[in-house]
Amino acid sequence: MPGTDLTAPEEFDIHAAYLHILEDTEISPPLAAILALSELVVNSKAGTMFELVQALNDGAEQLKQQTTNSISLNAGCELFIAFVTLFPHESDSFSGLKTELINQGRKYAAEALSYRERIARLTLGFIKDDSVILTHSYSRVVMRALLHAHKTKRISVYVTEARPRGLGLKTHAALTAAGIPCTVVLDSAVAYVMDQVDFILVGSEAVVESGGLINAVGSNQMAIIAKAAHKPFYALAESYKFHRLFPLSQYDLPTHTPTILSFPPLLGQSVAARDTLSGVSIGAPAAPEQETLSLEKASGVSAQRTMTSEQIAQNPDVDYTRPDLISLVFSDVGILTPEGVSQYLVGMFAG
Repeated sequence: MPGTDLTAPEEFDIHAAYLHILEDTEISPPLAAILALSELVVNSKAGTMFELVQALNDGAEQLKQQTTNSISLNAGCELFIAFVTLFPHESDSFSGLKTELINQGRKYAAEALSYRERIARLTLGFIKDDSVILTHSYSRVVMRALLHAHKTKRISVYVTEARPRGLGLKTHAALTAAGIPCTVVLDSAVAYVMDQVDFILVGSEAVVESGGLINAVGSNQMAIIAKAAHKPFYALAESYKFHRLFPLSQYDLPTHTPTILSFPPLLGQSVAARDTLSGVSIGAPAAPEQETLSLEKASGVSAQRTMTSEQIAQNPDVDYTRPDLISLVFSDVGILTPEGVSQYLVGMFAG
């Protein structure tokens, strides 16, 4: 019947499957997407390749619509759908082909868990004894590389706090527990500490077609400062994070919306509303504020200032780093220049 979807049963919730897979902390969003799409194939009633590809595209779209930051997730979806499209059709039946696709998807995801260890071994050759390394936020592959290097070399690590989520504190706790000297750096103090480091290691949400990097916000400014200080900036990325995107600026990212870093609409608003937006309440008594300032002055300790949830929501989660700021990309397929990433992507999706 027209308008009836026969390829994806209503009882299968791909987003719920995706979230369940992500409960395994070793599985990243691209791999979770591949496994969720594999489960969709299991539950699909598609009778032809056209119907199956359509169901996969619909499933991928559902995942993107229900995820705030879908960049790395989309890289996994793109990879699996390309694999299905290019997979040699040698099975005697379509059901046999679907079974083979499911098995291959699960096999790839299982093998991909070893990619971080492969990248860690490649990175080791660039880490000298007594190296001082700067990293950003929290990255599974960077953690694997640092812990691997710690087995045979003395290293010290600076890690940015990475507000607003503060994931740098997670990195600090893990490295300190492993016996690696680690100090947390304010995001605003990256330039201050840059002269003390030998190189920068960051993870990735995605490595795009230009060879540029999408990663936790703050990576771009770190790369700009590293370039000015003549310090190598290395990106670590599993090949399933290679993504056919070609952003030219921050505003080309799929995560960018008109509300990000927008100014509040002040025209036509009342004085009270305008003052509320600016964080000042004219109608409130001045005495409590003055009393607070007096107490702060007397104690020598300032009250901690934090952003509101609304202010945080107006800021980006990720940013884009141009390829000319990246020294090398360490991946399970080898050590690549940014230009090499572009060439690899062309070959990967050309079959």
